[in-house]
Amino acid sequence: MTSTSCRPTTAGSGGSRASSTTATPRSPTFYDHTTGESRLLFRSRPRLDPDAMAPMKPVTITARDGLALPSYLTLPVGIEPSALPMVLLVHGGPWFRNSWGFDPEAQLLANRGYAVLQVNFRGSTGYGKAHMQAAIGEFAGAMQDDLLDAVDWAVAQGCADPDRIGIFGGSYGGYAALVGVAFTPDRFAAAIDYVGVSNLANVMRSMPPFLQSGLVANWYRYVGDPADPEQEADMLARSPISRVDHIKAPLMVVQGANDPRVVKAESDSIVAALRDRGIDVEYMVKDDEGHGFLNPDNQIDMYRAADRFLHRHLGGRNR
Repeated sequence: MTSTSCRPTTAGSGGSRASSTTATPRSPTFYDHTTGESRLLFRSRPRLDPDAMAPMKPVTITARDGLALPSYLTLPVGIEPSALPMVLLVHGGPWFRNSWGFDPEAQLLANRGYAVLQVNFRGSTGYGKAHMQAAIGEFAGAMQDDLLDAVDWAVAQGCADPDRIGIFGGSYGGYAALVGVAFTPDRFAAAIDYVGVSNLANVMRSMPPFLQSGLVANWYRYVGDPADPEQEADMLARSPISRVDHIKAPLMVVQGANDPRVVKAESDSIVAALRDRGIDVEYMVKDDEGHGFLNPDNQIDMYRAADRFLHRHLGGRNR
């Protein structure tokens, strides 16, 4: 480890540039152009104390092939940032991005004592065509390597304990969590898959007609066409279900029974395969949810369960 303060270095592979400030809920302000005076209109989440929010630090991490990965590191307040349990929080899409600002998931995890790392891996939007198109053909490949390189960076900085790293994500992030424990079984101490893909070919075939047309410009180009036997074989090789026998880390799976994008069978199959092997897997299904939970009661249930799960396997605070 090169540092015990989580202050990123500026040179070499895995180096980064960083700045830090607290990401608080939005507080709209009225500015008077005539007088130059401003006044707070309201705080969007008045029950949250801005001083209790964890700093969200923008960092740029260098991937093994030299690609710059704009990322965010959120550290818990009041805890020495040294050898912390860490959660790699992976965004969905994957044609989406993490942005600086108030992030409820990151703040919850930081409040529980975890370092939280969010990576705009190749394929993320907002960083130009080259950054996005670098993901073509790289599911479970360079896209996942970007996440692993970011974990190595956090460990090298001294803020993450290599033996207490979890991976948590929804949709594509859920797929990445499954890939993490299936393709690199010794890297993560726990994983949470939230409406994630276990079989790339099957999830494309099972999408309803109103979603099928959207596959052509992205999924078929970046992952493959399941109607082509050669491409389907490659997709299976990049699917967590093909390496389910390698999974040994504790896993939590969360699924909406009415999900039209990632159908329940995607989660059922991997949970059944793991339970047949006696692997510790916690499975939460909500019958009134789709691709991502919208019911506040269900959201609370999920995050409470995730909190307990991570505490049990990574050792963060639980309260």
